[in-house]
Amino acid sequence: MPEERLDALWRRFLERVESGDLPPRPPGLRPVPEDFATLGPVLFRAQLLSRLLDILARRLQPEGRVFYTIASAGHEGTAALAAPLKTGDMAFLHYRDGAFLVARALLAEARGEPAPDDIVRDMALSFTAAKDDPVSGGRHKVLGTAALLVPPQTSTIASHLPKALGAAFSIPLARRLAPEGRVLADDGIALASFGDASANHSTAQGAFNAAQWIRHRGLPLPLLFVCEDNELGISVPTPRGWIEAAFAARPHLFYIRADGADLADSLAAARDAVARVRRGRPVFLHLATVRLGGHAGSDVESAYLPRAEIAAQDERDPLLHSARLLIEEGGLARSEIVAMARAAEEEVTAKMLAATRRPPLETAEEVMASIPPFPPAARGEKTGGRPATLPAGEGERLTLARALNLTLAEALSERPEIVLLGEDVGRKGGVYGITRGLQARFGQSRVMDTLLDEQTILGTAIGLAHNGFLPVPEIQFLAYFHNAEDQIRGEAATLSFFSNRAFANPMVVRIAGLGYQKGFGGHFHNDNSIAVLRDIPGIVLACPSRADEAAAMLREALRLAREERRVVILLEPIALYNERDLLVPGDGGWSFPLPPAGARIALGAIGVHDPGPVGATEKAAGAFDIALVGYGNGHRLCRQVQHDLAESGVRARVIDLRWLAPLPVQAVVDAAAPCREVLVVDECRPAGNVAEGLVTGFAEKAGRCIHRLSAADSFIATGPAHAATLPSRERIRARALALLGS
Repeated sequence: MPEERLDALWRRFLERVESGDLPPRPPGLRPVPEDFATLGPVLFRAQLLSRLLDILARRLQPEGRVFYTIASAGHEGTAALAAPLKTGDMAFLHYRDGAFLVARALLAEARGEPAPDDIVRDMALSFTAAKDDPVSGGRHKVLGTAALLVPPQTSTIASHLPKALGAAFSIPLARRLAPEGRVLADDGIALASFGDASANHSTAQGAFNAAQWIRHRGLPLPLLFVCEDNELGISVPTPRGWIEAAFAARPHLFYIRADGADLADSLAAARDAVARVRRGRPVFLHLATVRLGGHAGSDVESAYLPRAEIAAQDERDPLLHSARLLIEEGGLARSEIVAMARAAEEEVTAKMLAATRRPPLETAEEVMASIPPFPPAARGEKTGGRPATLPAGEGERLTLARALNLTLAEALSERPEIVLLGEDVGRKGGVYGITRGLQARFGQSRVMDTLLDEQTILGTAIGLAHNGFLPVPEIQFLAYFHNAEDQIRGEAATLSFFSNRAFANPMVVRIAGLGYQKGFGGHFHNDNSIAVLRDIPGIVLACPSRADEAAAMLREALRLAREERRVVILLEPIALYNERDLLVPGDGGWSFPLPPAGARIALGAIGVHDPGPVGATEKAAGAFDIALVGYGNGHRLCRQVQHDLAESGVRARVIDLRWLAPLPVQAVVDAAAPCREVLVVDECRPAGNVAEGLVTGFAEKAGRCIHRLSAADSFIATGPAHAATLPSRERIRARALALLGS
C-alpha cells in the first residue's frame, strides 16, 4: 500500500532537518522580526501540532475512527496571524486554519489569558466526533472555541465573511451605544480568513464591496480579510496572479502580500496588517500558501496535478521553512528541532487515540440538543432594559403597518441594544413606511440604511448579534430573501448547532411578502414561496394578519430573540399593511387598537374565531360545520367567508395559525375537533406549503382526513390578474359548501 502523502511529507521533513537539507529563504521577503528567537518556537510548535492532527486524522479515517479530514497542511503559516491579535479579537476561520487556532491557544495560555485547557485534546475530540467535544459536541469537525472568541465554521464558501463584516462594524457602534451583552473590546478587530477560490464567490465579493462602501462613507471598519491563496479550488487552478490583480488596487481596502510558507514574513506582514486594522481601516492580507495532501481525505491530487507541480508544492512545505528559520535566526540546533517534532508526534498520537475511545453521539435527541429551543437554564436571559411604555396610539384603531411602526418604536425605547437595519429603513422609512420617523427619533446608529445587498444586510445582523446587539434587519420583499437565504440557513441557524450552544445569532428578521398586492411588481413583489423558511431547524416563522396581533407577535419575537437567543422571521403580508376594512369598504373591520404594553401572543398560540357566542353544548363534536384554517391574507379571506357562510346557515370556525414554524399542529387539531370538516386555506404554492404539514399532522395525530385549497403552482402576474392564481373569497366559499354537500 503506498505511503499516505502527509505521512511521507512528515518522514521527509524529519530526514531533511537531520541532514540539514533545508530550502533557502526566498529573496525579497521582509526582515526577520527581532523577537523571532522568542516567539518563533511557540508558533512552530503550533505548526507541528496542527500538521500532526492532520496526519493522525488521515491515518485513522480508513479505520472508521475519524470522519472528516479536510486538512490544514500547507497553510500552517496562519500560526503567525495569532501573534499580533488579542484574545478578544473575534476570528472567523477558514477550514484550513488549524495552526492559527493552536497558536492562539498557546499564546493565550502563555499570556495568562483565558484559554482552552488543552487545545490539542479538544481538536482531537472534534476530529473523532466524540460526544464530549467541547466545540461542537461531536456534531462536526470544526475549528472554534468560545474561550478564544472563535465561532466555529463548517466547510463554507466564504459565507462567513458578511457576518465577520458585521462583527467588525459592531465594534465602533458598541463604543457609542454600549449594548448590555457586548463581548468585543473597544480596540478589538474581527478577522475573516478564506481560500483563493472562495474569494470569487458572490458572498465574498459582497463583503469586500460592503467594506469598501462603509469606508467610502468615512466610517471605521476594523476588519482583516485574510486570503489564503494556494492557487487551487479543489481541482480547478486559480489563474496565477489573479488575487493580486483583483485586490491590490481596490479603493478603501489596503492590500498586503506575504509568503505564507515563511513564518517570519507572515509574522511581519500580520503585524503591519493588524496595526492598520486597529486604526479602523479594513485590510486584505494576501497569504501565498500551498495545499499539501489534496483537498480532503478522498481527494487524489495526482489525478489532476502533474508530478512536477506536486514536487514543487512539497518544496514550499511551511515546516521545512520554519525549521530553517529557527536554526538560522532562532539559534536552535537541528537536533532540537527534531526533538520538538518527536515530542509533538508523541503528544498528538496519544491524544488522538484517546479521543477515538470517547463515546460518540448516539440518539436523535443528543444530536438535536443544540438546536433551539433550549431548556430554561440554558437560555441566558438578559435582564435590564427600560420600563415598558405604551407608545402613542393608545385606543386608536390601527392598520397593521401603523401597529408595527409603533411597536418598533416601543422596542427601541425599551431596549438600547436593539438596532434596525436595511435598505431604505432610515429617512424614507422603508418601502411601505413601517420604519417611518424612527431614524429621526432614535438616530442613525439605531436605524441604519444599508447598501442594496441582502447577504450583507443579514450577515451584518449576524455579526452585530455576536457583540451584544439585538438586530432587526429588514428585507424589502420575500423574493429578495432568496438571494441571501444561506445567511440564515447556513450561518445564523447552524451556529448554536455547531458550537454546542456556545454561540448564537439572536435576531428578528422582518420580511415583507406574500401575494394579493394590487397593481405592483408581479412575482418579485408578490412572492408566495415560503418553503425555504419552514425547513430550517430551530428558527421561528411568524405571520401576523392584523394590527393588534402583529404588535403582540412582534413583542414575542423580540423576547424569543433576546431571552432564548432565537432566530425569528416575521413575515408581514404586504397586502394587509394598510387594509382597514373586512367585509365592505368603510366598515373598519380590519383595524384594531394596540394591545396593552407588554401584551404578547406566545409562540405556538393560535387564534380561534367563532361566528357567535359558543355555549357548552356547542363545543361537542359536530358543533361547527367546518373549520377554515389560514394565515396572513388567507385568514382575512376566511373571516369574510365565515360571514358569507353564516348567511347560508353554515357555522364556520376560523383558525388563524399565526406561527408557521414550528407549526402548531396539535393546537389546530384540538381547535378543529368540534368541526365536521376542515379546510386549510394556503396562499402559498402546493409543494412545500403549510397545508402539507397540516394535512399530514391531522392524519398522524387524529387519524383524520382534511382538505386544502392552495395557490396554483405558478408565479404571480402584475395587473388585473394579480390574484388570479391565489385563493379567493369566492373559491373558499364554494369549496367549503362543496365539502358540506351544499
